[in-house]
Amino acid sequence: MRKAWSIPLMLLVTGAAATVAMSTARDDTVSPASLRWVAIGQAALDKGQAPAAIDAFEAALAVDPKDARAFLGIAHAYDQQGLPGRAIKYYREALSLEPNDLGALEGQGKALIARGASTRARVNLDRIKTLCKGDCPAAKRLETALAAPPPVVAATASIEPAKPAVAKN
Repeated sequence: MRKAWSIPLMLLVTGAAATVAMSTARDDTVSPASLRWVAIGQAALDKGQAPAAIDAFEAALAVDPKDARAFLGIAHAYDQQGLPGRAIKYYREALSLEPNDLGALEGQGKALIARGASTRARVNLDRIKTLCKGDCPAAKRLETALAAPPPVVAATASIEPAKPAVAKN
């Protein structure tokens, strides 16, 4: 009776090991289709067409959800639109896949500064300096952004009480 179970069990374990090995190899490569969509998104971003760029980068993620360049592209597009809060989310996604990406660390740091989170941006600066270990343009640009005056936050409009309507005879 034991031999009847041993062969299917062995095949199951072997199949699981092969699946794990294939998925591990897959993590290091990006789908060519995803690369094409990222290139289309980057071209749109270069033309200042942020919504079209976001669509292309999202298509890249639909093809390959582990393409850090697509997350980074979406973050840049939201930066271009002046939406640093949304950009921060996508920088975080890119950094979860590529934790040592200097461009993502710098971009997230600048978006954090735009949101008034200078302390968190300094953490990114420290991380960049740790990774560079020398003259680093990304660190210099983020230091310059941190040294600049804080961004002006738009004041909320005051609400005036409504004037009573005057009846005209």
